[in-house]
Amino acid sequence: MELGIGMFGDLRIDANGEPQPAQQRLQEIIAEIKLMDQVGLDFYGIGEHHRPDYAVSTPEIILAAAATVTKNIKLGSAVSVLSSSDPVKLYQSFATVDLISNGRAELMAGRGSFIESFPLFGYNLADYDELFEEKLNLLVKINQQQTISWKGKFRPELKEQQVLPRAVNNHLNIWVAVGGTPNSVVRAGKLGLPVMFAIIGGNPEQFKPLFEYYKQAYEDSGHDMSQFKVGVHMHSFFGEESQATADYYYPIYAAQMDRIGKSRGWPPFQRGQFDFGRSKHGALIIGDANETADKILQMQELFGLTRFSAHMDVGAPSHEYMMKSIEIFGDKIAPQIRKALGK
Repeated sequence: MELGIGMFGDLRIDANGEPQPAQQRLQEIIAEIKLMDQVGLDFYGIGEHHRPDYAVSTPEIILAAAATVTKNIKLGSAVSVLSSSDPVKLYQSFATVDLISNGRAELMAGRGSFIESFPLFGYNLADYDELFEEKLNLLVKINQQQTISWKGKFRPELKEQQVLPRAVNNHLNIWVAVGGTPNSVVRAGKLGLPVMFAIIGGNPEQFKPLFEYYKQAYEDSGHDMSQFKVGVHMHSFFGEESQATADYYYPIYAAQMDRIGKSRGWPPFQRGQFDFGRSKHGALIIGDANETADKILQMQELFGLTRFSAHMDVGAPSHEYMMKSIEIFGDKIAPQIRKALGK
């Protein structure tokens, strides 16, 4: 099972409600990715957002910068908002990162956590589902063919057009991020694309049927099961001592949940929710190395994972704590998991 980290590029918010300068956070992110590579983590993913509380709107630029200071770690988006992007340009950007990084780039396509990109780039939210399906099919076709002809509803027609440059080995690794809809997982299974499930609340066991739908669709569509890949993305944070880690992180995490929840009608986030999330029945991977390693292994056993992604910057913990958390993940948690899985 691959072990890595996903981020959204959260900006720290001060007591006056002012966000951290994006320039500062971007420099911190590059240093954090460099450390991930040094401690032997397998992959890194960064999300796309168009909001004042996040630093990153173009994941591929961050990944290109990270490619120059890393050697082994895979570098991907988490996610690229495909519905409001041009699949041609998106493929070209990630193929370029793949060339710069000697084949380490990945593209994770998704609908995104927020909707700001739709009006920003001139798309209608009423076309939410159609946009994603059409553009995913086009992206897959571009990945398979250098010269394509294509006609759809939302993008100008392509007639014998070459899409260049091409990724290393003429193949870009494309994942699909999904939430909780059966249609999404069945679509990915039919296309033979790896899936990353975002499990950020409730009891993870509730997702078990979706994993089964995905695997069945993948197998029924005739895809090679030896290439089957599936992962989870879960809110995570690691420290030296469990309770101290939870006590530090709770106010940071709760403040972010409340900022997001305010626009979505959520009730205030409570400590009881946080503590339940940290329990064996919850979806938070927060604590010391031993308990978090055990919980990640629990997720692997439950779902048959080939990848675990720790979403570690929710609410923007300090850079110092982020670096320590990354170090613990790479030096203490990852070796335990790899030993347990016989890797």
